Amino acid sequence: MEVRVRIPSPLRNLTGNEGEVTASGSNVRELISDLESKYPGMQERLCDETGEVRRFVNVFVGEEDIRFLGGLDTPLDAGIEVSIIPAMAGGS
Repeated sequence: MEVRVRIPSPLRNLTGNEGEVTASGSNVRELISDLESKYPGMQERLCDETGEVRRFVNVFVGEEDIRFLGGLDTPLDAGIEVSIIPAMAGGS
């Protein structure tokens, strides 16, 4: 099923500067695979060498962080919005 994916600025060079794209998958793992097929390089930016989402990348399905849902196996409903958000660090 097709869902909307919000792309953060640091990854827009892979999507032709598009801030929102559509991709398909029944879960987040399949969605990332579809994003990789459409936008080569996306998967390696989102996932580490073990295939898990990188620590500094947050993926939200609707309003929920997938780390508190089913991880990469979090199911996707048609029309849901998925947001990829880079983690912020810093301080004084």
